[in-house]
Amino acid sequence: MSHPATQLPIFRLSLLGVVLGLLLAGCQTNPRTSGNPTEADANIRATPRLPTMPQSLRALPTLFLVGDSTVHNTSPGLVGWGDAIGGCFDPAKIKVDNRAHAGRSTRTFRTQGWWTQILADAQPGDFVIIQLGHNDSSPINDTNRSRGTIPGIGDESTNIVNGLTHQPETVRTYGWYLRQYLADARAKDLTPILCTPVSRLPTPGKELDTTLHAAWMREVAARENVPLIDLNRLALARWDGMTPGEIKTNYFVAKDNTHFNRAGAELNAACVVEGLRALTNCPLATFLLPEPAKAVSP
Repeated sequence: MSHPATQLPIFRLSLLGVVLGLLLAGCQTNPRTSGNPTEADANIRATPRLPTMPQSLRALPTLFLVGDSTVHNTSPGLVGWGDAIGGCFDPAKIKVDNRAHAGRSTRTFRTQGWWTQILADAQPGDFVIIQLGHNDSSPINDTNRSRGTIPGIGDESTNIVNGLTHQPETVRTYGWYLRQYLADARAKDLTPILCTPVSRLPTPGKELDTTLHAAWMREVAARENVPLIDLNRLALARWDGMTPGEIKTNYFVAKDNTHFNRAGAELNAACVVEGLRALTNCPLATFLLPEPAKAVSP
C-alpha cells in the first residue's frame, strides 16, 4: 500500500485541473447576435446561448420584451419603445431585457429561434411582454421574408414549402401563434402580458392592418385570461386632436409611417407604462418607479 505522502502531488494536480476547468468555463461568453438585424435579414436565426443561472441565484427577476422594429431598433434615427422603457422600471428590483428584432412576425420570431432562446434564459418568476403583429400581414410565402400568418385567431393552417428556407412548414393563424407564446410562458412559470401593436400613422378613412391585429389580440387576451396593454388605443388617444401631419412631424421618422423617432418611442413607452399601471392583479406594475409628482396649482 502506498504512503499517503506519495499521493499528495497527484491530488494537487487533480485539484488544479478542476480549478483550471472551472476558470476556462467561466471565461466563455454567451454568444448573441450583435445589435438588431434589419428587416431584410429575415432568415437570420437566433444564436444559441448558454443557460443562465437558476432564479434562486439571480439577484433580480427579468422582464423580457418580445417584438419587432417598433419595440427595438438600431437603424440611425429609429427608436423602439422597448429601447426607451427601461428607465421606467426600478433597476434595483428588475432587469429589462429587450429581445425584440426588426422584421419579425409572431411566426418568424418562433421559427428563427428567438423565442426558444428566451425560454432557455428565462426562469420562473420572470415576465414577458409580447407585442407582435406589424409584420404578420406580409406574404405567407415568398423568397424575401416568408413571415406572414393567416388572418384571424382560429385553428386554420396551410402547408407550404418555404420559399426562403426551402423547407416544408405549416403556417397558422395570428391568434394561434399568440396562444403558443402564452402556453409556453405559462409552462415555464413566467407571467405573459400581451401588448397590442402600436398604430402606424393614422390616415383618415383608412383602416390599418395593425388595427385588425390589435382587435385579434384583444380577443385572444380575453379568451386566455391574460393581461393586456392596449398600446394601439392608448397611443391613438395621445394623438387625439392632432392632424396626421402634426403626428408625423412630432413622433414618426421621415422615411416611413411605421417607425418612430425618440419622442415617439418615449410616448409609446409612456403608454405602455400607463396600460401596465391600469392592470389588476399583475405584479409587474410593482417594479415601476414612482410616478413623478404632479405640480399643484396655487
